[in-house]
Order: sequence, then C-alpha cells, then structure tokens
Amino acid sequence: MNNLILASTSTLFGQDYLSYLLPELKTFFQGVDRITFVPYARPGGCSEHEYTHKVRETFAQIDIEVIGLDEVEDPVIALLEAKGIFTGGGNTFLLVKKLYDLSLIAPLKEALDQGVPYLGTSAGSNICGLSMHTTNDMPIVHPPSLKTLGRVPFNINAHYIEPEKGSTHMGETRETRIREFQCQQKTTVVGLPEGTWLRVSDSEIYVRGNHSAVVFQPDETRYEISPDHILAL
Repeated sequence: MNNLILASTSTLFGQDYLSYLLPELKTFFQGVDRITFVPYARPGGCSEHEYTHKVRETFAQIDIEVIGLDEVEDPVIALLEAKGIFTGGGNTFLLVKKLYDLSLIAPLKEALDQGVPYLGTSAGSNICGLSMHTTNDMPIVHPPSLKTLGRVPFNINAHYIEPEKGSTHMGETRETRIREFQCQQKTTVVGLPEGTWLRVSDSEIYVRGNHSAVVFQPDETRYEISPDHILAL
C-alpha cells in the first residue's frame, strides 16, 4: 500500500520552508498528531539536530509534533511505530548510505507497506524510485547499493529543469543526463520541476502543483503530464 507525497523541493524561491505545501500537508496528515523525521540527507553546515528543529518549527504551524530519528534510541522501532514519516532533502548519496548503514531500508519499506503517510522532498522523493541513479547530487559518500525503496515503478529526477532559451552553455542538459542513464538501464524517469509533486495513493499516481511532470521513456519517448492528471506509464 502506498500513501505518499513525493515533492521536487521543500522550498520555492522567496518562500519559507515547506510553505507552498503546508495546505496540502494539513489534509494529507489529517488525524496524525506526530510524524517521524528522517534527517540524514543534510551534509555539513547543518547538523541533524538543527535539521530536525527546523522541521519541527514548520510542522508546528499545522499542529503536528515532530520526532527526529536523531533523537531516538532505536531508529528501527521509531520507523515501525511511526504515524507519519517525512524524509527531507539534501544529498541522496548521503541519505541512502545512512539508511543502509543503520539497517533502515527494510523497516521503512515495512512502514510504507502498512500505509503510513509518507512525505518526501528532493532526496526524500528520489529514494522512492526504483533506484537513486537519476539524482542530481554528487557522490560525496558511497552507499553499498544505489537500489532504493521502489515505491513507484520509475526513477525520479527532482528539481528537473529545462534548458534556458538562448543560453550559450555547452554542458549537458538534464534530459541528456537522463538519456545517458537510459542507455544503460531501461528504466522510465519522471522529471519533477520545483513546485510539482506526485500524490501516490496505492497504485494511482496524480501530478500536483504548479508545473507538468516530464516523463522520459527508455524508447526515447517524452511527454508531459499536467497537474491534476493521472501519471499513466
């Protein structure tokens, strides 16, 4: 069973942390008075405790308590007993390595199998794909596997962006990088522009937010799914 919101980003330009998603989250987490936060994606500059504190302040606006895995004695039990789960953004390599190192992949899957509502932003959304191969992040650490939770039957590219018209930049576009991946693995990739998220309810997936999701099929087909429409592959 899936009960997920997979968002491209936590913060839109000029806005506060998660502010654009709070109205949706108030409905999504209805009846949930406490969520468990997975703070492991944030590298350097911001400790896990600081990250949890930031999330706690934000969710207080919709009267939801936050418990960080950095604050509990046994993260495995905390996930298995969670009423709701949020995995924040940062570096996907770091997040996945920590999840494997702490043996949290299996309990996280088990919680989601039970229908526990899950919010992911950026890296927290990437890990819900079949693998994390299509993250934009640099491999600052090396997880034992790039295989992730497989909650949706495709890979995710968060923060997806189209080339700027008139740009003279000669580097590879995001689409080029995705196609390079698909030369090696025949996996569908869904690009999520900032401000866009997927609402996953069991096997039904809707695109929500401000922009269309961009679907890249391994046969080089490309198409867009506009907001409030089903993402059908």
